[in-house]
Parts: sequence; structure tokens; C-alpha cells
Amino acid sequence: MGTGVNPEVLIIGCGFLGEAAADLFSAQGERVLGLVRTAESRSKLSGRAFETALCDVTSDTSVAALRPRLEGVPLVLYAVSSGGGTAADYAAIYRDGLRRVLSAWKPQRLIFVSSTSVYGQNDGSWITEESPTLPERDTARVLLEAEELALHYGGIVARLTGIYGPGRSMLLRKFLSGEAVIEEGGRRWLNQIHRHDGASALLRLADSSVPAGIYNVTDDTPVSQRELYGWMADFLQRPLPPEGASSEFRKRGITSKRISNEKLRSLGWTPDYPSYREALPELVAAL
Repeated sequence: MGTGVNPEVLIIGCGFLGEAAADLFSAQGERVLGLVRTAESRSKLSGRAFETALCDVTSDTSVAALRPRLEGVPLVLYAVSSGGGTAADYAAIYRDGLRRVLSAWKPQRLIFVSSTSVYGQNDGSWITEESPTLPERDTARVLLEAEELALHYGGIVARLTGIYGPGRSMLLRKFLSGEAVIEEGGRRWLNQIHRHDGASALLRLADSSVPAGIYNVTDDTPVSQRELYGWMADFLQRPLPPEGASSEFRKRGITSKRISNEKLRSLGWTPDYPSYREALPELVAAL
């Protein structure tokens, strides 16, 4: 599309999650504009039901160029990705980029997509939106700074657990490749959310009746590493991965916690995939 009509929903970062959200909002009849950083990313979205445009949120010039069209946009979903970068990358894209966008475009409503990595608990405890945020990693601390900007603006912060979906499941890939290891007995708790359910949660949070604040976005079923690999082994009729030590070269910090979605469910949202187990047939079929 290339209509140039002012959007009702602006999705900044139209990647794995943002693309799914753009599809859902478009299906609801909303005029959606998805912003991506590169021409390559934009070409992958050609022919969709929503419009796309290029914007680099780390550039004053790039953001200012869209101001005439986007100033006062009704809803912004800030769903950028750092590509697994450093704390400096996170600061430029999440914190400083958000500050730049809010200053230039002044959206009426904001949803900032964050991560449950801001919770640093490692004791298997249940985590709600009221739980303390004590992350060990600098990247997660930067996310908290960006969250504060969003909350000060009167926006919503959506803290998502690990996002997976057809064509993207690190745990399934490791299982199938033989790289998977049941670490330290497999007792560590994992929390995930299917891409579709993550997008549907954003759609629910976009409703004007939803109060500003923080919402955890995860499925109904925290699962131990051993149990998760057990589901895969049962479904694929393969043996469990071997036992082993935790990897020291993990991109994300090693935590063990159980994330509650009770606050989000109280809004009437329910996941189509209450656990990873229900998604396995779809995930395997997409291989």
C-alpha cells in the first residue's frame, strides 16, 4: 500500500511481533502504518494489508521527516528490536529512540513493548507486575529506563516473555539439532508467549478502556526446562536431551521465575496457546 493517508495505528518495529500485530489491527479495520529501519525489511512486507515506511528512530532527521504525517497519531506501538545488541544499542533504540518519537510525534496513546527480563529473580517464585525489578544485565536496566519514559507519558508497558512461533523457536531448534542440554537437572522455570497471543494481547491493551500501567504478557503455563523438552520428546518420539551444565555463553541471563498473566487475563484476554505444548504441532509443521 502507498496511500499516504494518516494512520490510526502506528507500529514502530514491524518485525516478528510487530508484523503479527499489524495483521490483527488491519483485520479490525484500522489504518495501520508499520515502520521498519531497512529497505530489506520493508520489501519482506510488500503486498500486505497495511502500509509500511522507513524510519530510523535513532536519527533526528529520520523522525522529523515523518512529523507532518504522524504528529498526534492516535496509537503508537513501540515494538523495536535491538537485534541482541549491547547496552549502548539498547539505549539508542529503546530509550533514546522512544524519547525522540514521543517528543516529535506526541501520540495520543502509547504501548511500549518491553521484556520480563527486567525481573531478575532466580528462585522460581511467582512474578506479578508488583514484583521488584532487579535485573543483573545492563540491557534490562536500559529497558527499565525506557519503561519509565513510557509510564511518565501515561502509556502502557507490555512486558513479554520469550516470543516464539512458526519458523522461530530457539528451544525446538536446539532440540532438533542435538544442541539441547537439560541443564542442572532441568529445574529452571521458563516462560513463553506465542507470537499470535502476544499480538492479540497488544490489541486488547490498545483499547481505550484499559488503564495505563504495566502488564505481563505470557501464556498460562510456566514450565520447567525438563518438562518442556519432555513435551518435545513425546511429540517427536525422540529421546530427551542429555544432562549437562548451564552454558556460560548465553545471550540472555539465566533466571528461574514463573510469570503471572493474571492482570492481563482480568481484562478478558485469553491465549489461544495456553502452553507451548498446544503449539507443537503447528511449530513442527512449519519446519
